[in-house]
Amino acid sequence: MVRRAVFVYGDVLSQHVLSEEHPMKPVRLRYTRELLEAYGAFDAANVSLVSPRTASEEELATYHTREYLRAVQRFGRGETDLDAAEFNFGPGDNPAYEGIYDAAAWSTGASLKAAEMLMADECDVAFSISGGLHHAMPGYSYGFCVFNDPVIAIKALLAHGMRVAYVDIDCHHGDGVQHAFYDTDAVMTISFHESGAFLFPGTGFSQETGAGRGRGYSVNIPLYPYTTDEVYLWSLREVVPPLLAAFRPDVLVSQLGIDSHYKDPITHLALTVQGFEQAVAELASQAPAKWLALGGGGYDLHAVSRAWTLAFGVMSEQEFAPEIPKPYRDAYGVAALRDPEELQIEDSVRHDTKTFAEASVQAAHKLIFPAHGIRMA
Repeated sequence: MVRRAVFVYGDVLSQHVLSEEHPMKPVRLRYTRELLEAYGAFDAANVSLVSPRTASEEELATYHTREYLRAVQRFGRGETDLDAAEFNFGPGDNPAYEGIYDAAAWSTGASLKAAEMLMADECDVAFSISGGLHHAMPGYSYGFCVFNDPVIAIKALLAHGMRVAYVDIDCHHGDGVQHAFYDTDAVMTISFHESGAFLFPGTGFSQETGAGRGRGYSVNIPLYPYTTDEVYLWSLREVVPPLLAAFRPDVLVSQLGIDSHYKDPITHLALTVQGFEQAVAELASQAPAKWLALGGGGYDLHAVSRAWTLAFGVMSEQEFAPEIPKPYRDAYGVAALRDPEELQIEDSVRHDTKTFAEASVQAAHKLIFPAHGIRMA
């Protein structure tokens, strides 16, 4: 049976600007919709293009403090008579711009809309590309993220009685989501990321395994800079299938940041878009009946649109031609959907990335697997 797939998008999600210099460009969301539209992806009988909704203050308060929500509202109105630094706003990563509250509430609402459609059995997989803002903390912004839509959506799924597995393949550690569920066994969080020894937020080490009832339910696979498709996919296959088989979630929530791409300007992994596509395909093969997919990082704009187009192809079981359709190609000068197959990475670096990944996977086997009764051959 063909998977019923929903794509949640509206231009309201891509019109705000954090700052002219900021690497997070919401226009990348529109580029993704345009590329999928050029391929005719939304014409498939099993696909629906769905408008987002905004999140209410009550929904945001399921994770964020009221004081923080009030502050973001005031920043969004352009008020300046409060201490921005108290909430981690300021020049650089987290600017407080006019309209910030509304923009963040729309992206969170989009993820809630996707979750609601899954809970109502209106689809089997829902992709909220404006979501995946996994760094935001209860009382402050962090890492370009204002509201933590993965946490809020997961809480909605939990309230519906669903058991949730969260798999994060963004280049940055999913620290905000881990923080929210670190002491519970109701959610398993699994994060593949460039090691915090080299990249923000400086967390996500193998020894971070959960606390109390949550011990063994936080899983981290840190990776070495310039890790390529082969090592990345090996790591994912060594960890995700046995853990999901043991945990048996009702729904998979995946954060699909593509700042792991070799052209990304602020990170150091070396995935191609087709390597990313294979990672998403691996998640698809392991997903239960319901799958909530979220966007995330990605700062080479057309690597984002190409990768998320391929990801939605996996979700909706569609094949897209290797050559970019003419309307998109002419508009943006992008000719090929996939990257060159072979990247120029020195043998010594390839060796180092493999050795590092093997150590991370072995740590998961040793620290996590026994808690779930998983025995390695």
